[in-house]
Amino acid sequence: MRLFLKKNNTNCFRFFFLVLNLCLLALAGRSQRAEEIRRYKIPDSIHLQGVAVDDSFFYVISNTSVYKYRKEDGRLTAFFDGKKDGIMKHLNGGIVRNGKLYCAHSNFPDTPMASSIEIFDVRTMRHIGNHSFGLFGGSVTWIDEKDGRWWAAFANYNGRRSSEGRDNRWTQLAAFTKKWEKLSSWIYPANVLEAFAPYSNSGGAWSRNGELYVTGHDRKEIYVLDIPTSGFTLKHIRTIPIVNSGQGIALDRSVKTGETLYAVNREDNSIIVERLY
Repeated sequence: MRLFLKKNNTNCFRFFFLVLNLCLLALAGRSQRAEEIRRYKIPDSIHLQGVAVDDSFFYVISNTSVYKYRKEDGRLTAFFDGKKDGIMKHLNGGIVRNGKLYCAHSNFPDTPMASSIEIFDVRTMRHIGNHSFGLFGGSVTWIDEKDGRWWAAFANYNGRRSSEGRDNRWTQLAAFTKKWEKLSSWIYPANVLEAFAPYSNSGGAWSRNGELYVTGHDRKEIYVLDIPTSGFTLKHIRTIPIVNSGQGIALDRSVKTGETLYAVNREDNSIIVERLY
């Protein structure tokens, strides 16, 4: 009798831990989703490239110009016109830090590829500074700041957009000191590069929990990546279906819980605000 009870207890414990492990695996593999909570229509004359966001405003980035819109009502309040002076070629993703908007900028589609970071005062929307990478082996597409470092992606492309004999496998993520001294760089996983093809990494941002969200050029997906503990290839964690069709993204730091995404959507020339669950 004692042996029978002992055996049954053992089986119960085994069954309990089996169910527990299955539940943990289910939670770990649970897919995220994005829900649209607002959409701002942008005039068709503005060719959308990237977006940045702060507490009260979002900033629509085109090839040569930046437009400041109020979150509350979507009203345009100020803009920087880079086309007038011909000083900007191809602006892309941006972030706002301490009253300054930092924008990725390149000479795309010219070759050899050259890149810089262009800096604007968000109060006046005047251009106030820059950092030039020069020839860095790719076109910078987005910038973010985390752990006291600058982070930037340098894109390469397949086919007719390729440069210097490189394809999108040459795309890299690089980390810099606050003085723009290069610290480390990583390449992208093969399956993510295949999803980007024939283009490359268009947008990116670090999430609140330390995961890297990146987008391609046209797929309605975010690829969640992590820095590897060894080697040189970023680790693909999961893929999140989203509402927008790739391109530039920004995470709203003023929202204190969860992740709120501002995203370029070229299908109807809009900025879509999405909540990630």
